[in-house]
Amino acid sequence: MEFEQAWLNYTKKGSCDMVDQLTYICVKAQNSGQDALLKSSVAELQRAFSGFFGRQLALCRSSEADKWDSKTEHGIYLALLEGMQPESYHVYEENGEITIEASDSRGILYGVFELIRQVQTDRARKGMKIFKAPAMPLRMLNHWDNMDGSIERGYSGNSFFFQNDRILVNERTVTYARLTASVGINAVVINNVNVKDAATWLITERYLDKVRELSDTFAAYGIKLYLSLNYAAPIELGELENADPLSEEVRNWWKKRMALVFDKVPNLGGFLIKADSEGRPGPFTYSRTHADGANMLAEAAAPYGGIIIWRCFVYNCQQDWRDEKTDRARSGYDNFIGLDGKFLDNVILQIKNGPMDFQVREPVHPLFGGLTQTNQMLEVQIAQEYTGQQRHLCYLIPMFQEILKFRTYVQETDDRVEDIVSGKTFGQHNCGMAAVANTGDDANWTGHDMAAANWYGFGRIAFEPELSAEEIAKEWIRLTYGDDKQVEEALLFLLMHAWEAYEKYTAPLGIGWMVNPAYHYGPSVDGYEYSRWGTYHRADHEGIGVDRSHEGTGYACLYREPNASIYDDKERCPDALLLFFHHIPYTWKLKSGKTVIQHIYDTHFEGVAIVDDMVDRFMKLEGKLPEKPYLRMLKRFLHQKEHAREWRDQINTYFYRKSGIPDEKGRKIYGGVR
Repeated sequence: MEFEQAWLNYTKKGSCDMVDQLTYICVKAQNSGQDALLKSSVAELQRAFSGFFGRQLALCRSSEADKWDSKTEHGIYLALLEGMQPESYHVYEENGEITIEASDSRGILYGVFELIRQVQTDRARKGMKIFKAPAMPLRMLNHWDNMDGSIERGYSGNSFFFQNDRILVNERTVTYARLTASVGINAVVINNVNVKDAATWLITERYLDKVRELSDTFAAYGIKLYLSLNYAAPIELGELENADPLSEEVRNWWKKRMALVFDKVPNLGGFLIKADSEGRPGPFTYSRTHADGANMLAEAAAPYGGIIIWRCFVYNCQQDWRDEKTDRARSGYDNFIGLDGKFLDNVILQIKNGPMDFQVREPVHPLFGGLTQTNQMLEVQIAQEYTGQQRHLCYLIPMFQEILKFRTYVQETDDRVEDIVSGKTFGQHNCGMAAVANTGDDANWTGHDMAAANWYGFGRIAFEPELSAEEIAKEWIRLTYGDDKQVEEALLFLLMHAWEAYEKYTAPLGIGWMVNPAYHYGPSVDGYEYSRWGTYHRADHEGIGVDRSHEGTGYACLYREPNASIYDDKERCPDALLLFFHHIPYTWKLKSGKTVIQHIYDTHFEGVAIVDDMVDRFMKLEGKLPEKPYLRMLKRFLHQKEHAREWRDQINTYFYRKSGIPDEKGRKIYGGVR
C-alpha cells in the first residue's frame, strides 16, 4: 500500500541566503562509518536538501575537509563532543558553516531534524544558536496492534507492523521510524497491551529473528523497541503450570527467557505489562502484589539493561451499578499507593493521565503526587478512542499541556506532573511520557489527515514541554502544507478550537462517557449506566453527577492539599470537573451564573456552531491544499458537522426529558410537548 511522507514531505523551497552555499556534510566522529544513527543523519540531510533546493550535499570525513574551498563552499559539520547531556544538541551558524554538536549520535540526529525544521519553516538565520535537551528520558509510543493485522482502538487502517501473524519490516517501517524520530520519540511498543494468541510467542525463537530485524531498523533512528508481555506466558507457552511470581521455578523460567530474548535482540528496551485488569492475567491469581510480579520480571531483565513498564490501569470490571461506594476512579490509587518504594529501580509505573479512561475531560490521576519513591510515567492517548476516533478533529496537545502543568503539591516547588515524569522532582532517571499511538496503514498514516498533528505534537511536547500547543500546531502546519498564510490561519483555527468544540457538544462538566458501549463512538447517554464497567453519570430527575466527595466514594480526598479540599467542596470545585466529583441539581448555579441544565443546552449548541465555523473556514481552502488530502479531510469535516448535531440533539433531549426544564432561549430540543 502506498503511503505519504506526512511532515517529512520535503517540498522544493526558494532561495535561502544562509544555506545557498552549503555543499557538503562533514562528519567529525571516530568510527562514524559504522554508526547507523550518523548514517541516518547524513541521509536525512541529503534527502531534505535535495527536496528543498534540488541539489545533493556531498559527504566528507573530517580528514578530507581541507580539500573544500571554504571561500566559496560551506558545510554542515556533525560533531560528537563529551560533556553534553544525553540526547541534547547544539545547532549554530558561524562564518557560513553550520555545526551540530552532541555527546551521542542520537543527539546528532535530533539536531539534524531541528536544522531541517528551521530551514523548512524559514527560521534559519545567520548567527543562529539553538541548544535543546529532552525534558523526559523516555518518550514512547504504545501501539495496540495485534499480530493478525488488526488494531485495538485503531482508526486509520490495519497494522503496518503485523499481518497474518507475521512481522513486517519494509520501506514503510523505515519511514515510520524517520517520522517518529523526527519529533524526538525514542521508544516504541509495537504490540497490544492485551497480549494473546501469536503475540505471546514474540519472546520465542519463532519470532525473535524478525524482532531483531525490526529492532535494528528502529535503532538506526535512535528508537528502542519494546514488547508488550503476556504475564501468563510460562503457562500459555505450555512450559509451566503456574505463573506465581514468588515461585523459584517461575522466576528461573523468566531468567532463562530473558537471557534468550536479549541474546537474540540485544538492543531491546524492555517490556510493557498490563496485568490483573480487564481479564488480563497477573499476580493477583496467586495472592501476590503488583510489586511481586513487576520485580520478578525486572530482576530477570536487569542484567541486560531491560526496563519493565507496569501499567496502573487496574480495576475490577465486574462492578455492580447498584453499589454507589465502589468507585472505579479510586482503583489505580488504591492498588498502588501502598506499594510506593517497593519496586525495583528498573520498574516504571505507567499511569494514565486521568483515573478513568482517556475521557475528553478528567482530573489528573492522584498517583501523581501520591507516589514519592517510585518511577513514574505519564500515559496519554492520541488514538482518539473517546474523542472522535479520528473522524472528528480533536487536537489534544492543549489537553496534554494542562495535564503536564498540573500542580500536585507533593513539595513546594517542582511539583507539576511534568516535573515528576521528567525526573526533576525526585531525581529519577527511569521516567517519561507515553502515548497510545494513532497510526495505521492508511496512506496518510492517521485516517484524518489533521490527526497527524497529535502524533507530531506528542513527540514535540514530550521532548520540549515548554512549547505551546499553538507553536506546535503552527510548526506542523508549515512542515506539512507549506507557508501559505491563509492555509496556516485556517488550519490553526481548526486545531486550536477542536478540543473545546468536541467537549462542548459531547459530555458536559467532566462527567465523561455517554458513548455507545464497546465501540465508544457516538452518543448513548445511558449506554454504560447499568453496566459492570463503573462508568456512571447517576442522572435522575433532579440532578446529575457522581458523588466522589468525603460523603460519597472519598475519591476527592486522595489528592494532596489544597487540591483535595477544592475538589471535595462543590462550591470551590472547578466547573469543568464538577459532575465528576459531585451529584449536582440541574438548577445549581455555576460560576458562570448559568444553571447546570442551561450550561448543558448552551454548550451543546455552541459546540455545533464552532464546528460549523470550522467547516466553513476549511472549505475556503479548496485549491490551496493538495486535492487528495483536501477531499479526504472535507469528507471527515462534513461527517463531523452532522455528527456534532446528533450529539447535541441526543444529549439536550435526554436532559430536557429527564429534568423537565426547558431551554430559556427557546431553541429546538426534541423533548415532546412543551
